Amino acid sequence: MMLFFIGLVEMVIATTWTRFVSRGQLFASSFITFVNILIWYYVLRQIISDLGDWSIIVLYAAGCATGTLLAMYFLDRNPLKE
Repeated sequence: MMLFFIGLVEMVIATTWTRFVSRGQLFASSFITFVNILIWYYVLRQIISDLGDWSIIVLYAAGCATGTLLAMYFLDRNPLKE
């Protein structure tokens, strides 16, 4: 279940990163990249430690899909967007 929430958070971060990069915000996008790599390191270790367990991969994928959906929904509602 933890990987679901990690996937969700990661996709919110990745979607935010895309916005920062498209706006040319160098330092914000660099910081988000750093955090995203730390998350990926953790996820990779979890998945590699038990490659036969498809449930953790499915949970992570579902979290990523949900995170993308939520991030796009809330970022599009942001009154400060371009």
